[in-house]
Amino acid sequence: MKKQAGIWIDTKQAVIIFLKKNSADIKIVNSSIEGRARDAGGKRLFSRFGIQFSGVQKKKATRKTHDLQDYFKKVVNEIKDTDEVVFFGPAKIKTELEKYMLNESIQLPIIKRVETADSKMTQNQMVAWVKQFYQQK
Repeated sequence: MKKQAGIWIDTKQAVIIFLKKNSADIKIVNSSIEGRARDAGGKRLFSRFGIQFSGVQKKKATRKTHDLQDYFKKVVNEIKDTDEVVFFGPAKIKTELEKYMLNESIQLPIIKRVETADSKMTQNQMVAWVKQFYQQK
């Protein structure tokens, strides 16, 4: 039997559902990505020379990129032993994870599909969604 998994992912957490014969195991990976925090002071985003990044903004963007890479590494580490995986969730981060996995040079599971799903799903609804996805194949 193939090892199948589904990942509901957004910027706060990833819920990984591993399907078994008659049950499902759930693993939650939390992210350290900061939300939208306001920078101190009111500064213009534009100058007559175009868009300029201040030191604080550039530092924040770099930190977010590194946090995102660390988050993806944690998620990929959890699913490295599966054969097939499906990504679903409300945010565009699921497509960024797909790109990250396609750029990795290590052996990873086959990505079956990337789909948009509701942002307010319970864990039982997530498990049902993944089971239904693999039964339709």
